[in-house]
Amino acid sequence: MKYYLAPLEGVTTYIYRRAYHNCFDSMDKYFTPFIVPHQNKTLNSRELNDILPEHNKDMVTIPQVLTNCSEDFIRLAKELKQFGYNEVNLNLGCPSGTVVAKGKGSGFLAKKEELDAFLYHIFEAVDMKISIKTRIGKESPEEFYSLIEIFNKYSMEELIIHPRIQKDFYKNTPNLSVFSDAITLSKNKLCYNGDIFTKSNYEAFTKQFPSVNTIMLGRGVIANPSLICQIQKGEFIGKEQLRKFHDMVYHEYREVMSGDRNVLFKMKELWFYMIHLFSNYEKYAKKIKKSEKCFDYEKAINCLFEEQEIVVR
Repeated sequence: MKYYLAPLEGVTTYIYRRAYHNCFDSMDKYFTPFIVPHQNKTLNSRELNDILPEHNKDMVTIPQVLTNCSEDFIRLAKELKQFGYNEVNLNLGCPSGTVVAKGKGSGFLAKKEELDAFLYHIFEAVDMKISIKTRIGKESPEEFYSLIEIFNKYSMEELIIHPRIQKDFYKNTPNLSVFSDAITLSKNKLCYNGDIFTKSNYEAFTKQFPSVNTIMLGRGVIANPSLICQIQKGEFIGKEQLRKFHDMVYHEYREVMSGDRNVLFKMKELWFYMIHLFSNYEKYAKKIKKSEKCFDYEKAINCLFEEQEIVVR
């Protein structure tokens, strides 16, 4: 099985990816949070830092692009190629209302003729591997059957399917019936993404779909960074390993960001997912959330690691 790290805006930055890669079983590919290209604008400092080769050393990193303008995609892909990248990923999955309202992300799925023309132009012009991360539709799962006809026209690196529609956001359950049809219908290699949170989730999925050999992990691995180790070896994370990971992320954010508030915003986003690893975590979660200074945050974290244990849920 190959494992990919899903992009999560604000969380899976290069700082997070680098610390994860150093502390846990490495991913086969790491996908960056999406970059939005703009005419007559180059990469901003945040985007540039995220894709700089020196920030992604020894990792297979795939930049993800969010746009519905083929010219913008082509221009950005050429810029990324100059940094040494040989693959770029198109985001057709983001369910955010502001993104969808602009006809981007999963909103682009509703404009099939425009999407087809867009794909034709980028596959003709871009001298790189192109992969696509998609949902199965905007309003209805039945939309997927016309979408797969469009996707099958193009020889892509792989098609990563999150089998929810845009309106689901991250609620309801992934539509595995449609994903099963995708296995039969797709002419491109498939990667599955969606709700693999535990070893039992993984085992149930692989039992149902034994031919699928690539999965993308997002919220599940952010909540439990040792998830792959659990899946492969049955081993659960230890506090020492988790503390090392936390400290790498935290101290690097302190080095590159100004002000306690900015650093703590990043760490609080991470703890929104990871706090559930600990026993009796509720009061510590409140202390972390209320922290306004790094001193208070560090005190809360020290108490959490000293007083509570990591539990298998």
